[in-house]
Amino acid sequence: MKRFFFHDPYLLIYGFVIVFFGSYGQTFYIALFNEDIRNFYNLTDGQFGFVYAVATLVSSFLFINFAKLIDKIELRIYSTLIIIGLALACIGFNFIFDNIIHLFIILFLLRFFGQGAMTHAGSTSMARYFSVDRGKAISVATLGGMLGIMLIPKLVVSLQTFLDFKSIWFYSALSLLLLIPLMSILLFDQKKRDLTLLKKIKNQQVHKHWTITQILTDRIFFIYFPLALSSPFIGTGLIFHQIFIFDSKGWSIEMLGDGYLIFGLCSIIGLIIGGPLIDKINTKRAIPFVLAPLLISVFILFFFNNYFAFVIYMSLFGFNLGLSAPFMGSLWAEIYGVKSIGTAKALLHGVGVFASALSPVIFGYAIDWGFGIVAIFLISSIMIIVSAVLPIVYKHE
Repeated sequence: MKRFFFHDPYLLIYGFVIVFFGSYGQTFYIALFNEDIRNFYNLTDGQFGFVYAVATLVSSFLFINFAKLIDKIELRIYSTLIIIGLALACIGFNFIFDNIIHLFIILFLLRFFGQGAMTHAGSTSMARYFSVDRGKAISVATLGGMLGIMLIPKLVVSLQTFLDFKSIWFYSALSLLLLIPLMSILLFDQKKRDLTLLKKIKNQQVHKHWTITQILTDRIFFIYFPLALSSPFIGTGLIFHQIFIFDSKGWSIEMLGDGYLIFGLCSIIGLIIGGPLIDKINTKRAIPFVLAPLLISVFILFFFNNYFAFVIYMSLFGFNLGLSAPFMGSLWAEIYGVKSIGTAKALLHGVGVFASALSPVIFGYAIDWGFGIVAIFLISSIMIIVSAVLPIVYKHE
């Protein structure tokens, strides 16, 4: 383990930090201001979910081509561009207008640069530059996102006692601008890192470069892509409509902060287990079972209402997020190779963002129409079961 941490500590810190600050574009962060935004625009859960979904869908389609740039330009330049993009999105809320187009643009930029580009940069750089310890490296980057989930909601709830939501978004933008010099320090020797990787690829005679078209015509992609679709779809839907879920189950809003703490701690446990585990086992054989904790959590959410059920639900939900991250990250590197990992993960990231766009509006209108928890349970459980069965039935070695 010591060898792993000292192999390239600056890159590990980079992966951790950029995913942490990508939290500003994640559903859980935006959802903290759900009520403020809906009240300002006079939107229902379903209507806000629809605007959020359209913005996320547009970002997912455009992101696929943009994300390929990480295979072509230096990581320092790519990182600076996406940090500035996310900062512009955050500061947009400080100049909010009573115009739905303005809200759409802000949500689009948040999802494109935060949930999309910054998370993609962290996970892709770990998968590309760490070969032997890829699973551990992806876990380190993902840990940044987990700590974001643990710490940021508590911080925001505290700030909301004396700051309005526009001011909080302004300070979020400021923190991103301060991040740019740190990125330059952490990636000061990026050219050397790239040269070492190119030499390694040549020595291993791994020459094939997959294009998006080739991946989309590959049967293997469609065996595993439902698994990549299910987790962001279900997770985003649950987090986006967390206020409704808590109200429906009789859980107090005060429990939300504690819930995120439990969620974050268990996600870290999942990372600690998943990272080293993925470096030792066959990813493709184990991947069908990676969403089992999420399936159990959805069942608990549907059938039980007490405090113990709340703790188990948040624990398994978080554990699944931590466990699945290194599995999903390593899977595509194994299938399509490190030379094409940026392109492959760009496509999968686009799929994930697409999925995360659909669930808020689908779950939102299910809530508006009175189906609520029942619809969430049925849709989620069916998706998990189907996506797990496909790799078992259509085995790929």
